[in-house]
Amino acid sequence: MYKLLLRPLFFLFDPERIHHFTFFLIKFTSKIPGLAAIFRSLYALENVKLERYLFGLTFKNPVGLAAGFDKNAVLYNELANFGFGFIEIGTVTPKGQAGNPKKRLFRLKDDQGIINRMGFNNEGLEAAISQLKKNKGKLIIGGNIGKNTSTKPEDYTKDYLECFNALHPYVDYFVLNVSCPNVGSHAKLNDKDYLEELIGAVQNANTAFKKQKPILLKIAPDLNNGQLDEIIALVAETNLDGVIASNTSMDRSDLKASKELLESIGHGGLSGQPIKDKSTQVIKYLSDKSNKSFPIIGVGGIHSAKDALEKIDAGADLVQVYTGFIYEGPSLIKQINKTLLKR
Repeated sequence: MYKLLLRPLFFLFDPERIHHFTFFLIKFTSKIPGLAAIFRSLYALENVKLERYLFGLTFKNPVGLAAGFDKNAVLYNELANFGFGFIEIGTVTPKGQAGNPKKRLFRLKDDQGIINRMGFNNEGLEAAISQLKKNKGKLIIGGNIGKNTSTKPEDYTKDYLECFNALHPYVDYFVLNVSCPNVGSHAKLNDKDYLEELIGAVQNANTAFKKQKPILLKIAPDLNNGQLDEIIALVAETNLDGVIASNTSMDRSDLKASKELLESIGHGGLSGQPIKDKSTQVIKYLSDKSNKSFPIIGVGGIHSAKDALEKIDAGADLVQVYTGFIYEGPSLIKQINKTLLKR
């Protein structure tokens, strides 16, 4: 029904407006008595064979929703009814910020992709916490954290620590988002020496809590092998809990979209099918070169069960969807899990 009726209708309108409308629709329908149960019966698949144990956490299944969809943690309880094994909220910054000027979200329909330059638009730390206090405990929640755009380079770590300390009681794992191409002045975040400093500071803050939370690093798909070697070394040196591969891409090669369309859109991070192979290659390189010494969450271009299995076979322990969820609809999660059960 989604691909035949809803998606064609949704795709007639501006992507960002439809995103907000979809949130309203899911929130509204989930309040209608019995509909949440119907969603679960249609889309959720419960089976102990799907469980995955990672970072000291037990995931109901290995299919999660990537950060960027539920930035402000307003819909995770309702989204749980679609069968996700975990949901990552954010990116959350200490202060709320509007992000980049609109229009900033674009569909590449022929490529089954999306280009965005949202710029970490979110309502800020306190707003996210107020929503996370409503957690009904349906599934694991990850907290994707970043810095405010206006923050000076000498205060980047302070921003991450503020988010980490405040969110610690409310999320199950953390993701340091240092690879988003849509925020200003992020060059320092890609420097290995600074990453060592940042990770060390967050890990030190983690020890102050009675129960420590896993910390992961989200990396770009555009890194070369030398840079990936640095990531492998960084994980080993800092004892980081894992890596999410990958974020959106700046590469525009081999797209069906016309040069004129891409020029009219301008800069931004590319997601969806066009980066599927690129992100899978990153996962395989990290897994093979490190001798699978750390967990990897695979994300990027998962639009089918086959796409998810490619990520897992390449070395991913868990997978996340975002653009595929928008193009394929909620049935995608069940399709992946059903295929995993047949293996």
